[in-house]
Amino acid sequence: MSDADVDDIGDDADGVAGDHTSDDADRTEETDPLVEVVRATGHENVTAEHASTVEFTTDDWLTPAGDCIVGVAADRAPRDFSAEFRDACRDAGATITAEIAVGSPDDESVALDDPAHAAAIVGRGDPGLTLLDDRSMVARTSAYTDDERTVLIEGDAAAGDLDRDLVDALAAGAPAALRLTVDPGA
Repeated sequence: MSDADVDDIGDDADGVAGDHTSDDADRTEETDPLVEVVRATGHENVTAEHASTVEFTTDDWLTPAGDCIVGVAADRAPRDFSAEFRDACRDAGATITAEIAVGSPDDESVALDDPAHAAAIVGRGDPGLTLLDDRSMVARTSAYTDDERTVLIEGDAAAGDLDRDLVDALAAGAPAALRLTVDPGA
């Protein structure tokens, strides 16, 4: 599947992939081709114990074995990302930042600029990143790229490194947002 084929998958009439509510920060960032925002929610089985990955999935369920998954029912997947974003991620000199914003369990959504809990993982891009998966996205501490789900490699943290208050909020079903920003290499 080419990037051109992927660009049309999941777009609604206004060109925004998925069916999600957005706050003002999302709307501003939707115009920046080097930023992708994914909305999701926590789940009672979130443990965030994995030592080398962190994952968001479009699945609305999670088993206890999914110890890297921190967000379920994600409104987007890598194949929904813009071709420009995916291309920028394929630069080995690119820096990719994954910001995780988590609200309180009683919140309907989380504001990216004022979350109850926040974390950031910084990694890099690689020519081997395809970002074409239609189900989940994974940030890795390793250099593994042979997977359409990988959104960044050599990250400086994984699920097991996340603040336990953030993890507890996700386990209580709090809303979450993942903001991916790519800074192209020089």
